[in-house]
Amino acid sequence: MFKDPPKKNLGQHFLADQDIISKIVLAVKPVAGDFLVEIGPGQGAITFPLLKKHGALTVIEFDRDLITPLMESAEGMGDLTIIHKDVLKVDFTKLAADRPAIRLVGNLPYNISTPILFHVLEHAPVVRDMHFMLQKEVIDRMAAEPGSKVYGRLTVMLQARCEVTPLFMVPPHAFRPPPKVDSAVVRLVPLAADKIHIKDAVLFENLVRDAFGQRRKTIRNAMQARATSDDIEAVGLRPDARAEQLPVTDFIKLANFLTSKPPATT
Repeated sequence: MFKDPPKKNLGQHFLADQDIISKIVLAVKPVAGDFLVEIGPGQGAITFPLLKKHGALTVIEFDRDLITPLMESAEGMGDLTIIHKDVLKVDFTKLAADRPAIRLVGNLPYNISTPILFHVLEHAPVVRDMHFMLQKEVIDRMAAEPGSKVYGRLTVMLQARCEVTPLFMVPPHAFRPPPKVDSAVVRLVPLAADKIHIKDAVLFENLVRDAFGQRRKTIRNAMQARATSDDIEAVGLRPDARAEQLPVTDFIKLANFLTSKPPATT
């Protein structure tokens, strides 16, 4: 029933390898009562196995040409709900109202994967876990450790709020058409509210953005709009350090210090 080829402008690469699909379903391991939401079902490679196993699934699909084929193909498999919308405009907090915490699944479009991750992060309190397929290099960044060349803003923002666990690789030939990059599957589990020690989320995000805005700069220079050398030293950090050298806890520590710091008097 799916007649149209993948659309390059939407970054579509449809998963076709049954072994990989089975591994994803096994990793998600849905149980009765779960509220499953899939981002970008495409032609249903993950959708239909999940629907058969769980009996109910909500999917978010932007491509209107896929809506009818998805509904027709899912007939008799279970309760499929389709939200025809740009995922970046979906209010997951509202979607989760009066329901269990959302379990997110998806083969994220490569061209907007990072914006999707940041968008979902804004709704982390209503998300139980996430199983996403992404470019391997993105997952490498997500799970990076301090000192790594790929440790950056995405790393810090995600690890400050989630446990990040890379699961397995997915080769290009598992997709139609094959992408030019390797892919992988990752599990993200949002931390409980009492384990997130960020006092001011906006200040923290801005501080991290500044720190990695120009990676070659020391944090003293990169953060000068928000923190002085004295501020940095007050929390036990070296002003001449670079952002990629700091563990996530150091960014939180500095941001919280700045949040609690009395305003300057004139």
